[in-house]
Amino acid sequence: MTHGPAEGGVPGQAAVPEQPSAHAARTAAQEQTAARERTAAHLAQARRLLAEHPVVDGHNDLPWALRKQVRYDLDRRDIATDQSAVLHTDIPRLRAGGVGAQFWSVYVTAELAGDAAVSATLEQVDAVNQLIDRYPGDLVRALTADDMEAARASGRIASLMGAEGGHSINNSLATLRALHQLGVRYLTLTHNDNVDWADSATDEPRHGGLTDFGREVVREMNRIGMLVDLSHVAATTMRDALETSTAPVIFSHSSARAVCDHPRNVPDDVLAQLPANGGIAMATFVPKFVLPAAVEWTAAADRNLRAHGFHPLDTGPEAMALHRAFEADRPRPVATAATVADHLDHMREVAGVDHIGIGGDFDGTAFTPAGLDDVSGYPNLLAELLARGWSNADLAKLTWSNAVRVLRDAEAVARDLSATRGPSNAVMPEPAAP
Repeated sequence: MTHGPAEGGVPGQAAVPEQPSAHAARTAAQEQTAARERTAAHLAQARRLLAEHPVVDGHNDLPWALRKQVRYDLDRRDIATDQSAVLHTDIPRLRAGGVGAQFWSVYVTAELAGDAAVSATLEQVDAVNQLIDRYPGDLVRALTADDMEAARASGRIASLMGAEGGHSINNSLATLRALHQLGVRYLTLTHNDNVDWADSATDEPRHGGLTDFGREVVREMNRIGMLVDLSHVAATTMRDALETSTAPVIFSHSSARAVCDHPRNVPDDVLAQLPANGGIAMATFVPKFVLPAAVEWTAAADRNLRAHGFHPLDTGPEAMALHRAFEADRPRPVATAATVADHLDHMREVAGVDHIGIGGDFDGTAFTPAGLDDVSGYPNLLAELLARGWSNADLAKLTWSNAVRVLRDAEAVARDLSATRGPSNAVMPEPAAP
């Protein structure tokens, strides 16, 4: 069937698409200008808020990066100056990002075991102390919630420590207590591998969560006031720890599994337990944990590193060159500040605004989201949340007060418990004979 020309058309001639009017073009330009102005206003508002309620970041791997890059030679990595070519972190960018307190990770790889892991952890603690002593005008040691508030009042960055992985205590509660006495204020129960008393999120299950000794580790952490960190642990371990702990727990750098289905993230049923426990989940920025499209890409990139003899967590120059070559052939999915905001929106919905925080994992990841490229990027995340309707009061909880409250509550639990019982001398049971 043949159709005649459209009304007003010329037979045998295709209709010419109507061109946008000058008015429509002006309207589009005005909308773009208005959007830029809204973004600038939100960014300015975010910076004003951070001046009063700075970020408490739950996890930064600068000490390990310093160990790997320069063996703690701070003359070669003077973080008072721009280190953006080699690090995510330096003092000028911490200041630009509105960071008021940082849990410095005293992580050591699980490939170090036994006494070697303990010694390496002590070297990491010493590295943090060197940083604090070298930059007293910017960094100050913090052991308590009151110390954090005093640091904020003085305009300095409260510097706390967290040990990442139960292998750092070498199955010894005395070593756990010694680390606490040295200033370590949280222990992540596992890293990427199981320990003898707890299952990791990224290893084959061995214990079904926490063993009896693992529960004793949690109880002793409660008694001394060391925060139980459940990032990196299996969901079974999370649930066992929440059942055991009488103090608030933290997730120092984990996001929402419902938004990105990665075992390093927190399931909704666990998030839903945080209000009763009093703890917080601190959203991480690592792309493979926040962007579903990045999960498989990162797995393939990790396989490429292993094929060339590098550890997947290696962020040295040679490993990064391999990553860049891989990315040239297979473009990397890029997360953004909006990606992280999606997680925070969900975590807030499930756990409540009083039970969320931020744990970027800077200098512990090869890749970062656009807009959250380094420690100067926190205002971009807050601007995104402001655009979504978060209030200043909401954001003040997210950045500062939730984390301070959790440490203060853990200190109160420790005072009560230490008044009723002494140190635990429990020992790890010997392996059963085959």
